[in-house]
This record gives sequence, C-alpha cells and structure tokens, in this order.
Amino acid sequence: MKNIVAAEKKKTTNKYLYLFAFLPFVILVLLYELVPLFMLIIDSFGSDADSSILFTLENYKKIFTTVGYQKSITNSLKITFISTLVGMIVAFLGAKSAHTSRGKCRSIFMTVLNMTSNFAGVPLAFAYMILLGNFGVITQIANLYGIEFIQNFDLYSSKGLILMYIYFQIPLSTLLLIPAFNGVRREWQEANMLLGGRESTFWFKVGIPVLLPSIFGTISVLFANALCAYATAYALLMNNFKLLPLDISASFTGDIASKPKFGAALSVVMMVIMCAVILIDNYIVKKTTTWKTR
Repeated sequence: MKNIVAAEKKKTTNKYLYLFAFLPFVILVLLYELVPLFMLIIDSFGSDADSSILFTLENYKKIFTTVGYQKSITNSLKITFISTLVGMIVAFLGAKSAHTSRGKCRSIFMTVLNMTSNFAGVPLAFAYMILLGNFGVITQIANLYGIEFIQNFDLYSSKGLILMYIYFQIPLSTLLLIPAFNGVRREWQEANMLLGGRESTFWFKVGIPVLLPSIFGTISVLFANALCAYATAYALLMNNFKLLPLDISASFTGDIASKPKFGAALSVVMMVIMCAVILIDNYIVKKTTTWKTR
C-alpha cells in the first residue's frame, strides 16, 4: 500500500514538474502572439482621426470600398495563387525525383535544395535585379542576341514578382513534400507494374490520393508564405505596387502620417483571408482522408 501511495505522489510531482517546464512556452506564446493579436483586433475598430472613438467600422468600409485597397487584395491573391500552384507542380516532380534517386545525386540535390530554401527576401530581389533588371546580365545578353521575350520582360511588375515568389516557393514545398513520398510504398508500384498498369495510372489512382493530405497541407503553408511575404516585394517595387503587406507597412510608417488603426484593419483582413483558405484546405483534407478510409 505504501508503494502505491509513493508511486501516486511521484506521478503528481512529475506532473507539476512538466507543467513548470511548460510555463515559459505558455508565457512566450501569450506575450508575443496572443496579446499582440488581441490588441491588433481591438485597434482595427478604432479611428486614426479621432482617438475618442472606441468602435467604428470605417476602416473596414474604406478597405472594401476603395479601389486601391481592393486592387491590393486582388493582386495579393493572384500572385499567391499562381506562385502556389506553379510551386506545387514543380515541387511534386522534384520530390518524386528525390524519392526515387539514390547516392550522390540525391545528396547533391538535397544540399542545393537546403541552400536555395534560405535564399529569399532582399538578397533574392537584388539577385534578380542583377540578372533580369533593366541593365541585368541576362537582359544584356538578350539585347545582344535579339531574344525578344527576355527583352520585353519587365521585372518591376507583377510578372517579375510572381517569378520571384515561385522561386522561393519551390524549395520550401519540395522539402515539405519529400517526407510524404515515404508513404508511397514500392510494393504498390511493383504490384501496379505486374498487373500491367502504367506509371501514370499508378500515380493518378494510388500515389496522388495517398499524398493528398500532405499536398493540401503544403498548399496551406505556401499560401500563408506568399500572402505575407514583404521583404522581396518591398525591395523590388517599394510602394509602387498595390499589395496587402506593402499597404500594411505604409500604414504604420507613412511618409506624411502613420495610420496604425487602419493598418491593423488591413492586417485583420489578411489574417481572415489566410484563415479562410486554411479552413477550406483542412476541410478538403478531412474529406479526402474520410474517403480513403471507406
């Protein structure tokens, strides 16, 4: 009986020790995530013109009725969707190749992938300026040899921004998809081959359905990554292009006067869009997982 009581006391002590070890993490999340988020939502209903107004919907009304801010939302969604779609297609092929390859080839591929996944933001924008800017290396070569599609390419536009977004989406999505391919067993591929099925048949009927939860999970990460990206767009276009992150930054650090309440409302709109896409993504994953288990 004494041993049982001692064991119970030990369990209780361990439980409190685990809670004590968990406390710093809770404090960190509370101070740096939950409290700022709560304050941001409260500020979004305030007024920059009159600090005595505690609740107003003018900021949200301005966002959805002003053409410029509507354009910001449209541009952000357009660039995000295109870069996510193209990034996922290329990443799927890259992850599939990494899964099937072995030896030095796979090692070199993974090394390059890890290097490029960390190359984003301002350095990426400067690299593209050096290569494809008005006086970039590739642009000068195109002018020399008369390659029109490169000569006519405008880096300082939505096309250039999409190209850069695709660049930093591909390594991230490939790294996220490679572990998922371990769930595709070689026995399934061998059985498909023995039964006379083609490789395309296997991937469309077996491989891709198995990978669907991982694919949609990766899509949600890429969507959030592209929608909130700021440094690359600002370094390339400054405030000369309508984009949600750029408008949010301009609201907090305006040339004439800052508009923190309005910037908070723009931030909330961006978070709502992101959460809506993630919820839709999770719903699709749940449905596909339910369908597979039937």
